[in-house]
Amino acid sequence: MSWRRIATLRTPDALRVHLRDSGIGLAFDDELSPASSSPFALPIDVGGDRVGNRFCILPMEGWDGTPAGEPSELTQRRWRNFGVSGAKLIWGGEAVAVRHDGRANPRQLVLADRTVGALARLRQDLVDAHVDRFGSERGLLVGLQLTHSGRFACPHSRERAEPLVAYHHPVLDRRFPAGVRVLSDDDLDRLVADFVRAGRLAVDAGFRFVDVKHCHGYLGHELLSARERPGRYGGRFENRTRFLREVVSGLRTEAKGLGIGVRFSAFDTVPWRKGSDGAGEPESAPGYRSAFGLFEGDLDAALDDARELLRLLESLDVRWICLTAGSPYYNPHVQRPALFPPSDGYSPPEDPLRGVARQIDAAAVLKAEFPRLVFVGSAYSYLQEWLPHVGQRVLREEKADFIGLGRMVLSYPDLPADVLEGRPLRRKSLCRTFSDCTTAPRSGLVSGCYPLDAFYAGRPEAAKLGRVKETLRA
Repeated sequence: MSWRRIATLRTPDALRVHLRDSGIGLAFDDELSPASSSPFALPIDVGGDRVGNRFCILPMEGWDGTPAGEPSELTQRRWRNFGVSGAKLIWGGEAVAVRHDGRANPRQLVLADRTVGALARLRQDLVDAHVDRFGSERGLLVGLQLTHSGRFACPHSRERAEPLVAYHHPVLDRRFPAGVRVLSDDDLDRLVADFVRAGRLAVDAGFRFVDVKHCHGYLGHELLSARERPGRYGGRFENRTRFLREVVSGLRTEAKGLGIGVRFSAFDTVPWRKGSDGAGEPESAPGYRSAFGLFEGDLDAALDDARELLRLLESLDVRWICLTAGSPYYNPHVQRPALFPPSDGYSPPEDPLRGVARQIDAAAVLKAEFPRLVFVGSAYSYLQEWLPHVGQRVLREEKADFIGLGRMVLSYPDLPADVLEGRPLRRKSLCRTFSDCTTAPRSGLVSGCYPLDAFYAGRPEAAKLGRVKETLRA
């Protein structure tokens, strides 16, 4: 099915009619507030930290580090762009593996004794760029996302997956013909220590907080759904969150003063696949129990797992929460709504605006129930020119505390600055979710926005990407 391109909805009335006719409950403001009174410009105090505005740069998976796990010049360029974006909350910039076998690709950054100096310089590059653009680092808070990719680990070659899993999955195991290895309880004990060690190194590198990643099908997320796993890390909720609790406890003891956040998928679905016609279709999975927050049409019911996790995090005094959903590997239309699928994706089975609205609604429900926690929302990039209008409404109605930006900052890194300073958006820079930033890495090329960033359009990889897409269309 073909969905209407949001870029054709050029007026508030046109967008409003489309949403009404499609039955999508997505609220927005017709006009943006003046910069002096914009909800985006409001600071927020959390514990001992003040963040200067309500834009957040979300962590993305980088594909342009060195084989040793250090930043390359391309990584440094991207982080400098984060610095000039105008956003005051940097939620990690990108996912950084706590050890080599946890890398999702052979070019992902790793936080280790041998790389900590390079990551410290990367953070400082971001801060320096911010100061050069805005005159001060006042109100800037920079964290680092810590991850182990688990089932989706691919540390040595993009052609060779090396999955380390929490349990045997009734659907996803079939996607790894060479087999998967289930991590033992002792393996997970050692991994807890690796996360804590990485937290200590993050302090040495100058980061103010770390995110203990629990989203997108990676290991932390998979542990939350390990209902069929025996032993200390599976079964009941207490065991399924043991990994998270022990990492938090270890960080509090051994990385004193380091803030802690958690980005997690608030709901999930059965895995999807590409059908014979290229459209997405759900896998057949009767009695499916391998989801944390299984969404089957009733969002409120699907959020019960998230509520239980948030009660735990609140009891642990973890206040920084970044919400997302699903996984880019098995239900990307849920996780990152887009009109154009990447090479390994499928055509969206629903209007991507419906997926955007679902994530915004989930954040609003949970924010209302947990007002002491600080929520960063996701899935805004697909809104394109309407992103500030929807984001302003969300902030004004206190449905989230921050508007998170991922893919958008690859094509248009200074969108937050333009909004905060009252300038019109540059339409030619807006991310149109062409998904080349995913297709390129899936094809072994460095990550970047090839269609809209002239820097990447002029690189030799752009021609290679064009040939890859021609082959896929053939």
